[in-house]
Amino acid sequence: MSRLPTVVAGRHPAESALSLPRGSESPALSRRQFLGRAALAGGALALPWLVPASALGRDGAVPPSERIVLGGLGVGNRGSDDLRWMLPEPDVQFVAICDAKQSSREKVKRIVDGHYGTTDCKMYRDMREFLAARTDLDALLIATGDRWHASAATLAMRSGKDVYSEKPSCMTIAEGQAVVDTARRYGRVYQTGTQRLSEANFVFCIEMARTGRLGKVHTAYAHIAPWDAAAMRHDWLPAQPQPPKEEVDWDEWLGPCPWRPYNAAYIQGAWRGHYDFHTSCIGEWGAHTFAQAQAGLDLLDTSPVAYEYVNNPTGDGMVTRFANGVKMILSRGDKYWHGSCGMRFDGPEGWVSAADGYQKPEVSSPALLADFTKIVRDYQARTGRPMNHVRNFFDCVKSRRLTVAHPEVMYRTMSTVHAANICMWLGRNLRFDPQLAEFVNDPEANRLRSRAMRAPWII
Repeated sequence: MSRLPTVVAGRHPAESALSLPRGSESPALSRRQFLGRAALAGGALALPWLVPASALGRDGAVPPSERIVLGGLGVGNRGSDDLRWMLPEPDVQFVAICDAKQSSREKVKRIVDGHYGTTDCKMYRDMREFLAARTDLDALLIATGDRWHASAATLAMRSGKDVYSEKPSCMTIAEGQAVVDTARRYGRVYQTGTQRLSEANFVFCIEMARTGRLGKVHTAYAHIAPWDAAAMRHDWLPAQPQPPKEEVDWDEWLGPCPWRPYNAAYIQGAWRGHYDFHTSCIGEWGAHTFAQAQAGLDLLDTSPVAYEYVNNPTGDGMVTRFANGVKMILSRGDKYWHGSCGMRFDGPEGWVSAADGYQKPEVSSPALLADFTKIVRDYQARTGRPMNHVRNFFDCVKSRRLTVAHPEVMYRTMSTVHAANICMWLGRNLRFDPQLAEFVNDPEANRLRSRAMRAPWII
């Protein structure tokens, strides 16, 4: 957190202006000396009366020395939701936004200034300038499109910032490993935006599976998005006249991706479904649900070792298997839940499932819900984590503990996403070694673990 200059305890700021060196006291002062010292002392004595109580930590406010100074990068539609989630935290002060789009910069500034009742939020277009100039930032919210998440997180952590990154947090297995390595090397706190890991219904299901209340779980089901396909487009949209750089910095927007001609549809969301920019229907929701499923299986430190190709466009029904034989099955639609980003765990003693919009999880027997409150409370007591994903991040920024969705969690579960995608792209079963992070005896699959990055954005 940012620190204010230290004031010596018991000494008033005006004291040094009023006192003379020991042994040099004079019984008489000239009129000019008197007026000069009086003015200096008056200014020092008046200053504290101009500082609002909130700035001193009074009236329940958090003093500036204890506030987390936060900035944002690429805060669009989803990022605006994150921002509104973060702004009410009393120990967080959002001060600056960087975005390649002028309209997005200005939107965030309006939200932030409206929240604080000021005009102080600063705007930046160039990320390199932003990261270099804002040495006061403790943390950064990264909510760009998928293409930028890992690169931006890596550059931000190298510049001394902790990172909250929207999902999916890497475009390739190699990018995920780079995030892990950077966080470890620079001692940074990182949270990926898999917020259902911090929501009571999902935590209950995860704990029911993890602690054996369903017996030994043999199968987990994870939701993949009901739009787009696993195979993505490799063409690009037709060129349109490029707007002024201040309005849209196209080179900055593309970042590490291959150069493509400008088309306004890209910046309005049509980048989805394109190989250059997206992680397919599997990554769209699998970035959430694979983490949820692997948490319940207590397998967040690894990835499945086998991926069974399914002959359909989406990966629906793909069976993945972990080294211990437990299955995680990719599922599209509402076969095992209703709502979005669902998950389910099956064991010999029953099943539990949850998705967005549930009042309570669904269970095979009402008796399984009897200890709902206790199980969630026990989880919180064991981990010290709140049922609030951004609060968990900010708590860890202060404590330097691992977040619930720390870099290794992101890397392992996103490796599952990428391996499932590669299985679909190649149209054959694959075996994967999570420790070596490579496919077994498959050079073609191994070449897809990384992508070329465009200079100067190579990480």
